[in-house]
Amino acid sequence: MNDVPDHDQLPLPDYDHIPLGTLPSRINGLSEDQVNQLLAYETAHGNRLPVVQVLEQRIEALRNGAEPSGPTVPDTPEVSEGRSGSPVSPETTGPNVVPPFHGNPAYPSQPEK
Repeated sequence: MNDVPDHDQLPLPDYDHIPLGTLPSRINGLSEDQVNQLLAYETAHGNRLPVVQVLEQRIEALRNGAEPSGPTVPDTPEVSEGRSGSPVSPETTGPNVVPPFHGNPAYPSQPEK
């Protein structure tokens, strides 16, 4: 674990932007060597304890007979490039709704008398 890989050599694209909650599922398809690469990178850069613990637990599981499962490069919509969300068009835009006005129009912050 002395060799720290460069960011572009990591087995997961955009590793630094993967939320902790999705990290366990993202590393399921990786081999022990690949998880060790992530651990080396993490301890040399962010060294975030919860992330280190997830990586160490996965390494331990692999050493105890767990097999890599799932895609090796899982879909990461939260870090994908480009636009996000649903496309909006005039056909999909909702009605223009004005909230009801309460109070005195001359003094909007004052209640109407």
